Amino acid sequence: MKQTEQENTATTIEEEGKKIAVIAYLTFIGLIIAFVMNNDKKLPFAQYHIAQSLGLVVTGIGLGVIGMVPILGWFISIFGSFVVVYMWFMGLLNAINGKEKPIPILGRQYEKWFANL
Repeated sequence: MKQTEQENTATTIEEEGKKIAVIAYLTFIGLIIAFVMNNDKKLPFAQYHIAQSLGLVVTGIGLGVIGMVPILGWFISIFGSFVVVYMWFMGLLNAINGKEKPIPILGRQYEKWFANL
């Protein structure tokens, strides 16, 4: 009987982490909401995806700054935006599927940058 209760609790925690992880990828406000939701729980799966999503936000802000430079900056910003959308989509899929896997291209770097999150 206790084994079943422990399994149910583990499944509930896993689903909670998955839900928070998915919310983290839904806009900047979703990232803030996920951070607040996970603040007390400290679920490792959710923390991982919050860090990955934060990395995407930082990258997007960086591309916005680069986009202020005429011509070359515009091209870099446009191309980079497509790359960020691809990385965001892959991160969202990983969160939905319950995978703690870095997003392509910059995911490993985000792990290093936001290790203490």
